[in-house]
Amino acid sequence: MNEKLFIVLVAGGRGTRLGGETPKQFHLVAGKPLIMHTFDAFAPFFGKAEFLLVLPEMEIGRWKHLCADYGFSLPHRIVEGGPTRYHSVKNALAFIDDKSLVFVHDAVRPLVSEDTLLDALQIARIHGTAIPVVPVTESIRQVENGINRAVNREQFRMVQTPQVFRSGILKKAYLQSYRDSFTDDAAVVESTGQPLHLVDGNPENIKVTHAGDLGYVETLLAATGRD
Repeated sequence: MNEKLFIVLVAGGRGTRLGGETPKQFHLVAGKPLIMHTFDAFAPFFGKAEFLLVLPEMEIGRWKHLCADYGFSLPHRIVEGGPTRYHSVKNALAFIDDKSLVFVHDAVRPLVSEDTLLDALQIARIHGTAIPVVPVTESIRQVENGINRAVNREQFRMVQTPQVFRSGILKKAYLQSYRDSFTDDAAVVESTGQPLHLVDGNPENIKVTHAGDLGYVETLLAATGRD
């Protein structure tokens, strides 16, 4: 099947929890902004997919300057982000063709593996949805109303991105009004009654959140030859 492919990289928030005024997607890692490494992770799709980058309106100028400074020339469309991740993705969907396949990926997850990408694409082609997950490796407890109890970690999975969907499924889901429970695309799609199909993610595919994560990413990029 030769469906058109779209890759949406979502960096619509301010992302300043790392400290300082620089959003985390622009922090330098191994000599260039983090977000450029995320683009590099999708190298198997260069020339085969259309890329959309969702950014806060106030950061679009900074990104254009960074592209010039670092010679970043991969063709991509810049989309203005919204007040929440939900609204940012919804803005990007306005540029997605019908009857296509759509990757939606956190722009600060530069370590997604090629295997995860290709497996998710294959499952989405068959079932219409593909959500990468990894096992929970530590003991977990449920806390509710001040009471906590142990739960079986084998019944839980950690959810990653990219989440891959047929565009018709994703666009239909995003016709709904926003809810606080819409923390990722899987939650939005699931709320319509659409079954979700899970695929193995890769444990290294962390979402950069804290300052220490940058060193981890730099080490892994060097180990895989992507620095």
